[in-house]
Amino acid sequence: MTSQPTLTKAENGPGDPGEPGSGLHAGLKNRHLSMIAIGGVIGAGLFVGSSSGIATAGPGILLSYALVGTLVVLVMRMLGEMSAANPTSGSFSAHADRALGRWAGFSIGWLYWFFWVVVLAVEATAGAKILESWMPGVPQWGWALIVMVVLTATNLVSVGSYGEFEFWFAGIKVVAIGAFIVVGGLAVFGVLPGVDSDKAGIGNLTEHGGFLPHGPGAILTGVLLVVFSFMGSEIATLAAGESENPQRAVTKSTNSIIWRIGVFYLGSILVVVSLVPWNDPTIKEKGSYVAALDSLGIAHAGQIMNFIVLTSVLSCLNSGLYTASRMAFSLGRRGDAPKAFARTTSRGVPMAAIIASVAFGFVAVFFNYRFPDSVFLFLVNSSGAVALFVWLVICFSQLRMRKIIQAEAPEKLVVRMWLYPYLTWATAGLIVFVLAYMLTDTEGESSGRTTVLLSLAVAAVVIVIALVKEKVRGGGRAAAVEHQADRVSAG
Repeated sequence: MTSQPTLTKAENGPGDPGEPGSGLHAGLKNRHLSMIAIGGVIGAGLFVGSSSGIATAGPGILLSYALVGTLVVLVMRMLGEMSAANPTSGSFSAHADRALGRWAGFSIGWLYWFFWVVVLAVEATAGAKILESWMPGVPQWGWALIVMVVLTATNLVSVGSYGEFEFWFAGIKVVAIGAFIVVGGLAVFGVLPGVDSDKAGIGNLTEHGGFLPHGPGAILTGVLLVVFSFMGSEIATLAAGESENPQRAVTKSTNSIIWRIGVFYLGSILVVVSLVPWNDPTIKEKGSYVAALDSLGIAHAGQIMNFIVLTSVLSCLNSGLYTASRMAFSLGRRGDAPKAFARTTSRGVPMAAIIASVAFGFVAVFFNYRFPDSVFLFLVNSSGAVALFVWLVICFSQLRMRKIIQAEAPEKLVVRMWLYPYLTWATAGLIVFVLAYMLTDTEGESSGRTTVLLSLAVAAVVIVIALVKEKVRGGGRAAAVEHQADRVSAG
């Protein structure tokens, strides 16, 4: 078990081994952190994937979102407790390293990195499809390349340029959803001037087969469809390490996650299922948000939503590259990745970590175009359950870290998990239940069972590598100690 140093304005100083620069810089401003925290919970999956959830569970999808949202709030509270006490770019990986052992920090760090570099390929392809539909003169692969290169360059400049891009990307998402909720809400209650929607009304929640038209079991099926759209809420705790006041940033983002999920997820989905009956065929044909905008007679609703989805895709790409590179930096700094990953430029940018992350992303994009139904499908499925693995590790880390913090520096417990340890155990139990329930989903090539089993297989390989590495490292230390003892004895 290793101790993680406290992070102040930079994760490491100029005197660190192999560090030519001055470590990660505190280049993120408060407004950057605020938008990163808000934007982190609004992924493209909310706009694109919600239609499947509505078709599966009807208005009851609100309960699915509420259940997963509650789970995320509890996990983020635990992560906030640990990160406020010790802000670091390694976030939950660094906490697991100290709380559970080197093997845990190594394993979850690399799995998380793997998840995000696969996401880079998924989002680059999604963005390329939209851009090609607007400007077909450039092929999809060309747009994917352009998007990846531009955002890589942004991340290589400085952490401030990442923060500035994310500020505007997230800002567009926030304004768009806020406007949608206000306009849609007025239409639901029949007070929107100039709009006469005969479909809108609260009655849509209980009519057309009831609130749960497919029965209570559909709520759990809906959970499987929406759970992965919440991945990204933890980005704020990684980014906080490069802010001027990490502890304040973590505390603020942790305390605000309840209203962020309540407004952006539950609020917007409530408006959708109130504006349009859940079984309206346009929801599946056009997407839930486009169908809702169309029902209000808003011109060019599809193109408006494409622009918002593109913004969300670019935001996810930007944050995904940032997150993967910072996790690689943290792993390098702890000796669990090549030392080059822990080196930064004079601007505080971990160049090698960024280039390595985007290189794998480019390879995954190639696989998506060349082998979409084999290699790339394996990559997507084998990283699909990593979000749940991360949340589970956060639970077990917090159980141990609370005791460590109380023993070493109780004054750092500025954020506390509610009803510790009972609510932590309950949260872990719920995550295990969701994973077990996914095993019952056997439909399609990307079924829940396939995703869980492949993700578990990849996780098992990484854990074995971690344990072997730890054993070799331990054996090396023992040999060094024995050699030193022999020298002392001979002297």
